[in-house]
Amino acid sequence: MPKSHVLVVDDEELYRRALERILIRSGYAVTCARDAAEAMAVVTAQPVDLVLSDVKMPGVNGIELVRQIRDFDEDLPCIVITGYGTAENSVEALRAGAFWYLQKPFDQSNLDAVRRLVEQAIEHGRLKSENRMLQSQLRMRYRFENIVGQSAALRGVLDTVEKVADTDATVLIRGESGTGKELIARSLHFNSRRSERMFVTVNCGAIPEELLESELFGHVRGAFTNAISHREGRFQLADGGTIFLDEIGDMSPNLQVKLLRVLQDRTFEPVGSSKTVKVSVRVVAATHQNLEEAIRERRFREDLFYRLNVIPIEVPALRERGEDVALLVQHFLDVANQEKAKRIDGIHPQAMDALCAYRWPGNVRELENLMERMVILKGEGEIGMDDLPDPIRAGGATQAPGVPRIPADGLAFNDVVGRFESDLILQALEQTHWNKNQAARLLGLNRTTLLEKIKKRGLTSPPEA
Repeated sequence: MPKSHVLVVDDEELYRRALERILIRSGYAVTCARDAAEAMAVVTAQPVDLVLSDVKMPGVNGIELVRQIRDFDEDLPCIVITGYGTAENSVEALRAGAFWYLQKPFDQSNLDAVRRLVEQAIEHGRLKSENRMLQSQLRMRYRFENIVGQSAALRGVLDTVEKVADTDATVLIRGESGTGKELIARSLHFNSRRSERMFVTVNCGAIPEELLESELFGHVRGAFTNAISHREGRFQLADGGTIFLDEIGDMSPNLQVKLLRVLQDRTFEPVGSSKTVKVSVRVVAATHQNLEEAIRERRFREDLFYRLNVIPIEVPALRERGEDVALLVQHFLDVANQEKAKRIDGIHPQAMDALCAYRWPGNVRELENLMERMVILKGEGEIGMDDLPDPIRAGGATQAPGVPRIPADGLAFNDVVGRFESDLILQALEQTHWNKNQAARLLGLNRTTLLEKIKKRGLTSPPEA
């Protein structure tokens, strides 16, 4: 593993060499610079894991150097060194973005503290860099063009998501279980200006009512039995980012009142506290329930519904986006092959027809789980009809061969019927070696009608006929 690279910046050679020796003995690679100009030349020319800079230097001082480094690479940690020990210098350095500060002189009594601080600063910078890389990968993963599907129903949803992603508008996502509501919520977050901050998920249907309030808003010590310490809630964790309230229809009426206040003015009180907490958070909610019916049955507050339903998004069921099934099958096949280190070559056409004909009551989640299971069990080769579960195999067997599935955006009926008619006529003619009398009898048509259709369709016999 390569050594961490530390840059030491100090105009006084005595201290510069002393720090260099300490760091080299601790296992670091060290470069030295006498002023800010030399330091920036090093930082811009090669990878650096930490900068240790004196505050008092001719020209640009150490605090201004920290600002320049932060402008160039905000993940590169800096420690400032001062021989004057003034509180003003320390505070100003931290405000400029320094990780921490050290005081001269360096002697045997504080060498361990110097080493620990250097180690902590490098680890902090590494974690920040990794976090930024992961955030970048997440943004790439949830880009609109990475969502699989080309049906008109899905494209309509993504058009709406793209229009509202970079706003703070509250969004209510509705759709059956397994349709990908959380995927849409993540796309909203990672394509917004809040993408650098946290995306926090709360499943309101999976947490008992007596615990959900504390989960959302936090609590103070002693607020209830076993509340032995202060705890921040999910809304505070999501401050500056997005909170996703999944299965919002399962929230109790009591908590609905408290959520309504958060939506109105972005304030709340933790459980057991009278102190008001204010947050800047975007709220995205989702449900598979019929909220209008829940309102009529007084299970869901009408005023909360209208607060949540600023931007409504309806995610279509998979059966409504039939032309996306084959794309999703291939996508999940590729993902499972890679994650499980398997070698499935593809899907037999008959098996693909059966998958496309199935109604998918569990929607995209059911399809994803099925592909993972088949890849694991099959291991290699081609997935065929025998590898499919009985319900899907039965559905594929009853699907009329050659009959297309109607996509969500419809089809040109006359064109489809015309192609089907031409195929039937050609099949009859080929079976009778282009004997038109016999072909007419096979089709239950009189000869004149058949000749008219052959002419209309432009059908001609092959040269060898």
